[in-house]
Amino acid sequence: MHIAIAGNIGCGKTTLTNMLAKHYGWTPRFESVDYNPYLEDFYADMSRWSFNLQVYFLNKRFQDIVEISKSDAYIIQDRTKYEVARIFAPNLHRQGFMSDRDFDNYPDLFNLMMSLVKMPDLMIYIRSSIPNLVAQIQKRGRAYEASMRIDYLQGLNDLYEDWISSYKGRLIIVDGDRIKFGNNPEDFRQITDMIDAELFGLFPFSPSDEVGKEIE
Repeated sequence: MHIAIAGNIGCGKTTLTNMLAKHYGWTPRFESVDYNPYLEDFYADMSRWSFNLQVYFLNKRFQDIVEISKSDAYIIQDRTKYEVARIFAPNLHRQGFMSDRDFDNYPDLFNLMMSLVKMPDLMIYIRSSIPNLVAQIQKRGRAYEASMRIDYLQGLNDLYEDWISSYKGRLIIVDGDRIKFGNNPEDFRQITDMIDAELFGLFPFSPSDEVGKEIE
């Protein structure tokens, strides 16, 4: 079983991944950030390092998905295979940080890799406003994120909303501005109740509720 958590930088993906892994006894898979050889260079010079960074992320996501597909365990993944190609690379291209040549090459690589793996069994998307993201980014205090531009975050948010509006798999949407799952047990229980309903059928829902449930 593959459960994936998606959302913009600073929305709380890692926190929720840890909490759900502990609650259900699932195996967590985390995004490589602290050991990423390109990340600091990228934030210092996005135009120079954007393609290198996105290829690195795509490679790591593909490795993760291949390993997950071979496992019989319940695995919860922090960040998904889609976000690299559907969110981050297009945002860099739109803002002039990735050349047309590099961007035209990128989707072909992504589509080839993704043709070999399946969708997650459940997607959890954490929706968050820019002020909330900025507050969370400042709170965690990663030095390489200090120079991140607001328009960069906003561009990501816009692409996330476009992508999630057309997502075809099983989906739960969490309002990250209002649902403070990290420090409020009742808010966290709202999320686990919805997951229980989706994965284990503990609560009745009509067929129209099968995809795109939203927690506000």
